[in-house]
Amino acid sequence: MDGKNRSAIVPGQTVDIVLKQDQRTGKLTRGVVKDLLTKSANHPHGIKVRLADGQVGRVKQIIPEASADA
Repeated sequence: MDGKNRSAIVPGQTVDIVLKQDQRTGKLTRGVVKDLLTKSANHPHGIKVRLADGQVGRVKQIIPEASADA
């Protein structure tokens, strides 16, 4: 599932994001959502979130719970 809709993303969820410095390469960083930073209901480039480790980026993919544990 992509990360363009705010309603699909909740704190504690595992996601793949693209950090600002990785936008050119599209390198994904996996982490757990701490805060949702985008206020609008959706965003064409992905909802901006802060991960539990403090990194900030736009969600490109939401990881299903079963896959996150594997």
